[in-house]
Amino acid sequence: MAQSSPPPVERAFTLIELLVVIATITILAAILVPAVSSTLERGKAIKDLSNLRQIGAATQMYMNDNGGVVFSTATPWMTQLEQNQKYLSRWAVLQSPFDKRTPSEAGTGMPVSPVSYGINPNIWGQLADTITKPTSFIVFAPTQDNSPKVDFQGTAATLVTQGITVLAAASRPGGTATGGTHNSRTKINALFADWHVETMPWSGTGPAFTNSTATATDPDGRLRWYLQ
Repeated sequence: MAQSSPPPVERAFTLIELLVVIATITILAAILVPAVSSTLERGKAIKDLSNLRQIGAATQMYMNDNGGVVFSTATPWMTQLEQNQKYLSRWAVLQSPFDKRTPSEAGTGMPVSPVSYGINPNIWGQLADTITKPTSFIVFAPTQDNSPKVDFQGTAATLVTQGITVLAAASRPGGTATGGTHNSRTKINALFADWHVETMPWSGTGPAFTNSTATATDPDGRLRWYLQ
């Protein structure tokens, strides 16, 4: 009688092989996670620039209808942009993609929505023609509080009584910010008076967002925040 062959032995992973697989997965995750996070942040920065472009286009349309004046100071500038959806069709444009607040956290304004951007108070209510150097003068930028993380202060609830303004590192309502909105808080987007948008360093020896005086490496520093 023929002897039957023994059943095949199923080979399991050894402990060393299992540890090698876990180590490989860990290394791949360590490489991929920062890359994915960086890609997501770049996408938010691009959307932030797009929001500022739309705010700039809406502001130009408002100015065309109002003798070149950059909003009346009688009411908050954002409510003037949104009036009857004539200049700004979507209020959500006023919320930065870096602003994680939900409408329910914005209070009871009309409409209930976070507002992330502010206007340079030195041009609010003034003729745009008074700007000495439009290519350097910042009109709109994100407004932040003095927090270690990106923390926005503007809300729809505040719009009834005040607008939101920004000047160098300070914003109202809000406080003195400690950094930009992206690239580990080293960069921030801004809309200039010639209506171009730009990603610029938060601070530094060259042209930077927080520079408000003229220096050898940033001769337009003062013109970024003041009309002349």
